Amino acid sequence: MWLIWAFASAALLGFYDVFKKKSLKDNAVIPVLFLNTLVCSLIFLPFIVFSACGWLDAGSMFHVPQAGWEAQKYILLKSCIVLSSWIFGYFGMKHLPLTIVGPINATRPVMVLVGALLVFGERLNAYQWVGVALAVLSFFMLSRSGKKEGIDFKHDRWIYFVVLASLLGAVSGLYDKYLMASPENGGVGLDRMVVQSYYNLYQCGMMAVMLLLLWWPRRKQTTPFRWDWCIILISVFLSAADFVYFYALSLDGAMISIVSMVRRGSVVVSFLFGAMVFREKNLRSKVVDLALVLLGMVFLYLGSR
Repeated sequence: MWLIWAFASAALLGFYDVFKKKSLKDNAVIPVLFLNTLVCSLIFLPFIVFSACGWLDAGSMFHVPQAGWEAQKYILLKSCIVLSSWIFGYFGMKHLPLTIVGPINATRPVMVLVGALLVFGERLNAYQWVGVALAVLSFFMLSRSGKKEGIDFKHDRWIYFVVLASLLGAVSGLYDKYLMASPENGGVGLDRMVVQSYYNLYQCGMMAVMLLLLWWPRRKQTTPFRWDWCIILISVFLSAADFVYFYALSLDGAMISIVSMVRRGSVVVSFLFGAMVFREKNLRSKVVDLALVLLGMVFLYLGSR
């Protein structure tokens, strides 16, 4: 059952990327990101209030248990990691084609695997090494596709932004494993709704400070902000994707390595929209790059069974 929820999360993430790309086109990044965190917070704030008032039963999947500073300090760190990833990712997404960003983001499970190798001392089997090799090869081929659109992977800062966003996203994935694991298994054992509800609130507060201190004083010298209803859809699809993701991880037998890989299947949705809706270029070569990424994910799946 948890695998079905993982696929649902992947589909929702794909639409999240599409609406993010649409909202960022010729738009100011920081206000869009602030509004995203604000709407996400407004979605989860009622669950916190209703749970505290006793209007949500403890058996409900939307119930948010009480959590003191011992738990909140871990969630605050997660907020910093995720928000840093989002900032780099949003700027990269604004300036690069979706059919370039999607495959780069899809290599995140490889980064998680390498992180597990370095941090947790895990060993990779033959299938996993093949998956890592295919991901590296796909990145090299993607750089060749990008050159046809004037994107130099070695010197384009937006490529580095997307790669940094993916690296920080991988760190967040490893940290999720630590937060969700029971103390008996070396984790913190936090409730999924506590994590998702409060990290959105913390991110909203941090983005409000950035909006007031960094963007507002310079708003007339930078890209102007324009309202787009897709901004609301960013938050709705992201919140739904994360809710389903955390729910999948909470089910018995769920494997974080498999869930993370399946979620990266969102690249299929975003790639199709990049091709059909945004009419992006050089699709033939990018399809090959995407196929290598997906094949690498298959080998990672086989090696993680």
